[in-house]
Amino acid sequence: MVEKEIPAATVVWFRNDLRIDDNPALAAALDGGGPVIALYVLDDETPGPRPLGAASRWWLHHSLTALRDALETLGIALILRRGTAGDVVSEVVGEVAAARVVWNRRYDPGGVATDTRIKADLKRNGVETSSFNAALLVEPWEVKTGNGAPYKVFTPFWRAARALGAMPHPAGKPDPAPRPTTGRDDLPHSERLADWALLPTRPDWAGGLRETWTPGESGALARLESFLSDRLADYAGHRDEPAAAVTSMLSPHLRFGEISPRRIWAAAEHRADDGRTAVGDTTLAKFQAELGWREFSHHLLFHFPTLPHENFQPKFDAFPWRENAAEFHAWTKGQTGYPLVDAGMRELWHTGYMHNRVRMVVGSFLVKHLLMDWRAGEAWFWDTLVDADDANNSASWQWIAGSGADAAPYFRIFNPTTQGEKFDKAGDYTRRWVPELANVPDKYLFKPHEAPASVLVDAGVRLGTTYPRPVVDHGKARQRALDAFQSIKNAA
Repeated sequence: MVEKEIPAATVVWFRNDLRIDDNPALAAALDGGGPVIALYVLDDETPGPRPLGAASRWWLHHSLTALRDALETLGIALILRRGTAGDVVSEVVGEVAAARVVWNRRYDPGGVATDTRIKADLKRNGVETSSFNAALLVEPWEVKTGNGAPYKVFTPFWRAARALGAMPHPAGKPDPAPRPTTGRDDLPHSERLADWALLPTRPDWAGGLRETWTPGESGALARLESFLSDRLADYAGHRDEPAAAVTSMLSPHLRFGEISPRRIWAAAEHRADDGRTAVGDTTLAKFQAELGWREFSHHLLFHFPTLPHENFQPKFDAFPWRENAAEFHAWTKGQTGYPLVDAGMRELWHTGYMHNRVRMVVGSFLVKHLLMDWRAGEAWFWDTLVDADDANNSASWQWIAGSGADAAPYFRIFNPTTQGEKFDKAGDYTRRWVPELANVPDKYLFKPHEAPASVLVDAGVRLGTTYPRPVVDHGKARQRALDAFQSIKNAA
C-alpha cells in the first residue's frame, strides 16, 4: 500500500498583519494542505525597517498575545524569534524543512528592501515565496496619472483609485474565515513573549493605554461594530469635534493589521445599505475618504521612500528651523499655555492617541508657532502614538509643515485659541485633559492669559504656577513663521 505523500510545510511570516480574518497569506498557507508554521520575528537589527516606538511596543505585546490565541483555534502555534529577519526566516525554514514561505506585503522602504533581499535568498535555496496585499484597498503601483506617474495630490488620486473598481463590496470581497488545520508535533523553538520586555515596568506608564484600548483582532472587530452602530451616523457632522467621540479609532488596529481595510470598507457599506443606522451617502463617503487618505499616504511612501526623513518639497531644505529644548519640552508635556494644544499632548501621553483635528493644531503649533523642524514632532509621535506608521506619520507631518505633497500652505497657521473655541465649544475635551482650567469660564477657557485677575482667582488658577503662561505670543509667532516662509519663497 502506497502511503499518501504529505505536502511540505509552509511558513507564514507575520508582520503588520496580526489577524486571521481576511489574511491572504494565511489563507494561502492553509490551502496548501501541509503543516503551517506561523512565525513572528522581532527585528531590531536589520538596517532599514524602523524599530517600534515605546507605545507601539506595548501594543505589539498584546496584539501578539491575541494572535497566538486566535491561531490556536486553527491548530497553529505561533513561533516567536528575535534577531535579524533574514537569518531567522532561513533558520526556521531549515528546521521545519519548509518548501514555501508566504507573507503579506509591506510598503515602507526598509520593509520593501528587506523583503526583496529575503525573497532572493530563499529562491536561491530552492524555497518558494509568495506575497499578498493584506494592508491596502489598492496597490500603490496600480494608481497612476495619465502619463504613468504617481499622484501627488489626494483628490485626483482618490478619484482614480475609486475608478479602478477594486473596492470591496458588501457581498463579501474579504476572504472567508479560515478553517482549522492539522498541527505538527515537532515545532521549532519559540521564545517567550515576556522575555522581549515590550511592556514598560519602571515606571509603568501604560495605565492610560490599558484603560483605552483592547489590542488584537477581537478588539478591532468590537471597535468597528461600536463605530458602525453608535457613531457612524454622526460622523460627517461632528468628526472635527474632539469631545464628540464619533471617530472610529480604528487606526492602531489598522496599523498592526488586526483588521483589514477591506473588512472595514465592506462593513460600512453594508451598514449603510441595511437601514439599521441613518447613514447617508455623504457620511459614508467622508468616512471612506479617510481610508483613502491612508491609501494616499502609503502611495506616497512607496513612490517617494525618503518621505519620513526628507522634505518632499526641496525648497524647505533651506527653512530656518529653530532649536529650543525648553519650548520643545513644554510642547511634549502639554505645558505651552495654549489649552487646546496642551489638552491634545496630554491625551497623547495618557492614551497613545490624539483626535485628528487636535493633531493638526498641535502639529501646526510646533512647526509654525515654535518654528521647529517637523521631524522632531514626527519622532515624538513615533514614540508615543499607538497608531504610528511611516506612511501616515510622515505624510501627515509634512502636510502640516507645508513641505509635503498636497500640503496645507505654510501660511495657513492654525490659531490654537480660535480652533478651541470653534471645535470644543463647550470645553468638555479641554477641561478633561487640562483639569486645572476646569472652572475657567468658557469665554476665557482657551485664552486664560487674557482673563481678568478676579476671574482667575475665582477659577483657582495662578498663571505661571498652576498653569503656564503662553510660551509664545500668537501674533508675533505667526508673523515670524510668515517671514520664515517668505525667506525660502524668495530664494526658490
